[in-house]
Amino acid sequence: MAPHAHAIRFAGSELGHSRHVCAFFNSEDEAYKVLIPFIVDGFECGHKAVHLVNPGQRPAHLDRLRCEGIDTEEAEAVGQLDIRTNADVYLSNGRFDSDRMLAVFEKLASGNSDNGYPLSRIICQMDWAGDGRSEIADLISFEARVNDVWSQHDDVVICIYDLAKFGGETVVDVLRTHPMVVVGGVLQENPFYVAPAQFLEELRERRARRSEARDRGENHG
Repeated sequence: MAPHAHAIRFAGSELGHSRHVCAFFNSEDEAYKVLIPFIVDGFECGHKAVHLVNPGQRPAHLDRLRCEGIDTEEAEAVGQLDIRTNADVYLSNGRFDSDRMLAVFEKLASGNSDNGYPLSRIICQMDWAGDGRSEIADLISFEARVNDVWSQHDDVVICIYDLAKFGGETVVDVLRTHPMVVVGGVLQENPFYVAPAQFLEELRERRARRSEARDRGENHG
């Protein structure tokens, strides 16, 4: 992120240099209570809004924006508002590919676009990865790797995790891959964050141990 980039308010605090955030909520209404002021402020600042929503959520999401006085039709027409389905973005061709997603976010990054907006405020609903999907391990690796992308840009990226949809181990890993966190509706620097290189090394070691344990089990089966 550029050193001159101005601070952005979110969830009762300010985002400075670190702008990759995991936000944990217990309900959709709780999430919108925190997100709406951030979204409205973005439109007032002339920032681009990229929202990755759950399948079928687009009409209700647009209704919430309109209730805040946002002219969604105009915003979409001029390219300031970009609403996509999270499953279509993350699961192109029916599977999650972390290398492809890194390229997608590189393209979305404001420094690599010519859309005329100074930065993007990107909100990602992560429900697609819940319910025990096999992509969880790859997603966690991706969440660590993508920090290297966002550290080069001014964009704000909020990853929304519904606590009811993810197990404890996943929640801990999500925490460890985001430098900022929202818990209880309040933004704070994440004390559990681990630098990408270190986390990815730990992840490789963890996978190796599990593979060895499976091999031992099969050999004794």
